[in-house]
Amino acid sequence: MDRVASYKEDLRLVRKWPEKLLAGILFLALCLLPQFGSDYAIYIVTLISTYAIGVLGQNLLIGFSGQVSFGQAGFLGIGAFTLAHLTRAGVVFPLALLAAGAMAALFGLLVGFPALRLKGPYLAVATLGFGIAVYQVLANWDTLSGGRMGLAIPPLAWNGLSKRLLMYYLNVGLAVLFTLATYNLVSSYVGRAFIAIRDSDIAAEVMGINLTRYKLLAFAVSSFYTGVQGGLLAQLLGHLEPQMFTLAETITLIVGVVVGGLARVEGSLFGAAFVILVPQVFASSRELVPVVYGAAILLVIIFEPHGFAGRWMKFRLYFSHWPFR
Repeated sequence: MDRVASYKEDLRLVRKWPEKLLAGILFLALCLLPQFGSDYAIYIVTLISTYAIGVLGQNLLIGFSGQVSFGQAGFLGIGAFTLAHLTRAGVVFPLALLAAGAMAALFGLLVGFPALRLKGPYLAVATLGFGIAVYQVLANWDTLSGGRMGLAIPPLAWNGLSKRLLMYYLNVGLAVLFTLATYNLVSSYVGRAFIAIRDSDIAAEVMGINLTRYKLLAFAVSSFYTGVQGGLLAQLLGHLEPQMFTLAETITLIVGVVVGGLARVEGSLFGAAFVILVPQVFASSRELVPVVYGAAILLVIIFEPHGFAGRWMKFRLYFSHWPFR
């Protein structure tokens, strides 16, 4: 019974009273923000929630399963333009968003096949080629991308809520849902199989783990997350152009994973906040943003390998038995 109790305790998202207090404050702040926050603050939190879903998916692939991918911008564009075309055709938003994730997951399966034989930099180059190919297709196929004018997405409206508030509640709610789903996934047999493959695929295969199945599943699930992020981003921005889905978007997601914390679900949330807030802080000097990203990665690798999530873990352990040390 003690083992069962300790295992359940270990899986809890919020464990000790300091964490419960912080979670309560965060929940209260999210509830009060639409009433008392500025439009700019609401937009930033909405954008962070959107990117949190994509960083969670990238963390599942890189952090938990050990598969390096530089093609996430391609999946992001596939999800975004899938939702754009479906909503313009009159498909209701929930189905269009689900289709955006499913389409990205389908391409994720196709891209995942090289992962069965390629590793490390070879896999990274293969996925990078996919991302560049998607961008080139969108940039040169006006029927898909809308050409120089791009594509406009019909705005959402529901129950008298403005688009600003509707997207806030929708994106924050989906970010919470995907966070809880990721916690359950990584603590399940599938998550343990991902980790075993990351640590040693040969040992995992000897233990009876089907490498083909779980490597492809990792790519599909990660791509689904990214496709949903692309759909939400398209609906939030209201307009799409191929130039929005270059290698820079892939780098942004990778920075979020590394700085937030590899193989840490809560680290994905910290990483998403980081990659959104840094460009806002340096809005008047945009050329400094890549410098800050690079410096942050170096500092994390040298001083805090587990990223912001590692620092949060130390903070949590420090106060776990407060005031006794």
